[in-house]
Amino acid sequence: MLLPAMGCDGQLWARQIMDLADLAHPEFGDLTQDDTLAAMAARVLAEAPPRFAVAGVSLGGYVAMEMVRQAPERVDRIALFGVRASMEIRARTVAGQGLLATAPHADPRLSAIVSGRAQAMAERVGAQVFERQQRALLERPDISDAVGAIHVPTLVAVGDRDRICTPDDARALGDRIPGARFHIIRACGHLSPLERPGEVTMLLRDWLEQH
Repeated sequence: MLLPAMGCDGQLWARQIMDLADLAHPEFGDLTQDDTLAAMAARVLAEAPPRFAVAGVSLGGYVAMEMVRQAPERVDRIALFGVRASMEIRARTVAGQGLLATAPHADPRLSAIVSGRAQAMAERVGAQVFERQQRALLERPDISDAVGAIHVPTLVAVGDRDRICTPDDARALGDRIPGARFHIIRACGHLSPLERPGEVTMLLRDWLEQH
């Protein structure tokens, strides 16, 4: 199960859905219908196979951890991209999220392409869903119980230019999960599956094959 960041749609994971098809059966989780993490997690669990791996970016990562809390026996492994250990979050607009999610790249053309795709996703998702998702994050419960429920192979990854979840934020989360593998994705902002699709695919392949 692949779960999106706030204000994103399936385009965020498009390359991984295609590139991992020989190894797994990637499915995209819907986080647009509910305004709490618990309800989002319950909805995805209702659609998921009896046992599965789950990967999420930002909002999707918090939902993934809540899925483990709700049904630990069903989650085989978990990957968290751009997920913080702390509760701090700053309210943003749809447009602001699209701009903040991606950091400038060395290649201005690549930066423009990534930023444009992020903005297009935010516009497709729309303001109503964005506000619902932001409310779910702002009102999320303490994640200690969810983190404490994780006893499966875990990947924690973050972009080195992520301005929403810094590498220190993500490392603090990885340190709280026994045996978690921590990885910094270079020249990357908050939306790593979109910005660095090849590297994210390789990380997920290694994670899926981990015993």
